[in-house]
Amino acid sequence: MYALLLAIIYVAFISLGLPDSLLGSAWPVMYGELGVTLSSAGVITMIISGGTIVSSLLSDRLTRKFGAGLVTAVSVLMTAVALFGFSVSNAFWMLCLWAVPYGLGAGAVDAALNNYVALHYASRHMSWLHCFWGVGAAVSPYIMSYCLTGGLGWHNGYRIVSLVQIVLAAFLFVSLPLWRRKRAQQAQAEKPARTLSLRQAVRVKGVPLVMATFFGYCALEQTAGLWASSYLVQLRGISEETAASFASLFFLGITFGRFLCGFVADRLGDRRMIRIGILTAMAGILLVTLPVSNDAFALAGLIVIGLGCAPIYPSIIHATPANFGEENSQAIIGIQMASAYVGTTFMPPLFGLIAAHIHIGLYPVYLLALAALMLCMSERLNRTVAKERAADSAA
Repeated sequence: MYALLLAIIYVAFISLGLPDSLLGSAWPVMYGELGVTLSSAGVITMIISGGTIVSSLLSDRLTRKFGAGLVTAVSVLMTAVALFGFSVSNAFWMLCLWAVPYGLGAGAVDAALNNYVALHYASRHMSWLHCFWGVGAAVSPYIMSYCLTGGLGWHNGYRIVSLVQIVLAAFLFVSLPLWRRKRAQQAQAEKPARTLSLRQAVRVKGVPLVMATFFGYCALEQTAGLWASSYLVQLRGISEETAASFASLFFLGITFGRFLCGFVADRLGDRRMIRIGILTAMAGILLVTLPVSNDAFALAGLIVIGLGCAPIYPSIIHATPANFGEENSQAIIGIQMASAYVGTTFMPPLFGLIAAHIHIGLYPVYLLALAALMLCMSERLNRTVAKERAADSAA
């Protein structure tokens, strides 16, 4: 049962990644057809992220009441319906409307699954599971590129991914008895989880720092993925169809990086993995920044940024029970997710305004500033947790 449940969670992580890179890869075509500005993509991502913030903050109560399995299945179904809504939309306001269930579905499942894996599986499994998120995120731009180059249009790109999500949701609903049996077994053996309010959680030493780190990471990841195609088209002169394919290199870097991280995560530990990841991402951003005419450096830079991002998210999540206690992990992970989605809500649209009113060439500079924020906050978190542990040992 342990192995079968793990396989089901792998499938759920694929479903998490599938929708995440669709908007960025299709937007260079979509905004012209819809008659809106380039920066309007930020409005959609703000609505999606707003929904994820709400559902992340509610995830603790939802998961304890209904269980991680049902929360996951319902959430995947919600995103599938929302993506189908995108596929039949022919106006910008319709996309904004369907972005609401999209965001609500994404936040709850993200927090529930991540806490479940952090509590019950080794660090290597967290990396490999998030690698499968990358599989979904890397596959969907190719689906969109195929539809754009084949004359099917972006509507069919969304429709295909929606159908895949519906199949995955059906699979998750069928697996619900397995989740219930596992939940009943664990309820007898585990320490009861605490319900923390936002104010209580923020007062826990180190929590504001991990929230800031997560804010910076998700802001960087979302900005990099959303604006990569537009950056390549407008600054590098690459065709829209080709840019949609090349933008997936970033997600391929994340996917391959997490696969590799799984082999070393247990040995290096979460702190080192985070530090190595941030420094690698900075190196990739510098490659994108190089003022050379050869596009190979920028494309390689996207891959390296993805490789750097690979260990950061899963390592922060996996370290949460160790940093703040298993009984606090579900509540704190939900709050971390909310903080992360604040980053995805405001920072990509902010860059959209910068691109529209200043210059899209500031894309790598913007990413570098977010990476520097992450590095500063994560190192301060390490020192804070070390001091707390030393104080507890002395007591």
